[in-house]
Amino acid sequence: MTWSFNIGKIGGTVVKVHVTFVLLLVWIWFMHYRIGGTTAAWEGVAFVVAVFACVVLHEFGHVFAARRYGIRTPDITLLPIGGLARLERMPEEPGKEFVIAIAGPLVNVVIAALIFLALGGVTGIDQMAAIENPRADFLVRLAGVNVFLVLFNLIPAFPMDGGRVLRALLATRLSWSRATQIAASIGQGLAFLFGFLGLLYNPILIFIAIFVYLAAASEAQSAQIRDISASVLVSDVMVTEFARLDRSASIADAIDKLLATTQNEFPVVDPAGQIEGLLMRNDMIRALKESGPDASVVSAMRTDIPVIHKRNSLAEAFRAMQQKTVPAVAVLDSSERLVGLITHENIGEMMMVRAAMPEGFRFGRFRARGPWSRRI
Repeated sequence: MTWSFNIGKIGGTVVKVHVTFVLLLVWIWFMHYRIGGTTAAWEGVAFVVAVFACVVLHEFGHVFAARRYGIRTPDITLLPIGGLARLERMPEEPGKEFVIAIAGPLVNVVIAALIFLALGGVTGIDQMAAIENPRADFLVRLAGVNVFLVLFNLIPAFPMDGGRVLRALLATRLSWSRATQIAASIGQGLAFLFGFLGLLYNPILIFIAIFVYLAAASEAQSAQIRDISASVLVSDVMVTEFARLDRSASIADAIDKLLATTQNEFPVVDPAGQIEGLLMRNDMIRALKESGPDASVVSAMRTDIPVIHKRNSLAEAFRAMQQKTVPAVAVLDSSERLVGLITHENIGEMMMVRAAMPEGFRFGRFRARGPWSRRI
């Protein structure tokens, strides 16, 4: 996620903080300063930091549960509305998704229980509900926050854990795609409710509503792509008309092709036509600024681009793009020569074509010539 910076690495997972979280701390400092001066301001900041420490523990609940099934979590990003753990892939089985999704809220249950015991078990619900009162006991408020995190995250709406729990339960009886569509529809309905309540009571609910709605729509689209791509071959939808760069080319040569085409990614190939890397537009411009036009494209290209055979299913290519967070997958023939590319854009085009296609037609009858020539 852009505008985020690393604050550490725990067990192979990078913890990032979004810049808006720092702005939140500044806002909290000034709000508490107006109420009780410098001491109250720093206590307010300490409380927010403690809350987000609980959020980090919540996210690591997901991380360790996912790790149990061999799923890595490259990073966790802290936002003002909570944390976001990025799994390299979603589990295939509903039972595994249920365990991963419920693990986060269970961490908050444990934290709240431990605080409750530390306070002697005498804290009432009314006291814990006073989260926004800076004069209330620090630990009591922290226990209340963890209870709130459990209840909020179990709302059956993406991207909250409750949405994934609901999908996992529905998927035990329905197809994965259908379960996702139902859970996403419920999430979008709740987003409208949040937005309406935000207009009446708290404007922050409007921002949460927008976030929930977009996340639910994205989840539904990903599930739809995953469902369709299992029966589609890479060769049916890959981009086949695109400009290549020779490994001996310079950044100046790449700039010429950038201006002459509408491509943003350029595969770098050797004389035998085998791919060596992918040069991105941003990397090209950065190399131009730092090293000049005579720099080699090899020095600026990405080499972590996954490759796939043209007869494999599109689902494998889509999974590789998600796991490695790359803009494209290189498609090879039996001689390991580059014959095509799979990009996010032409996957989106495939979805549009499918929506317009008469029932009974197959993708194999068409050839997606790619986002750059716009021919099908």
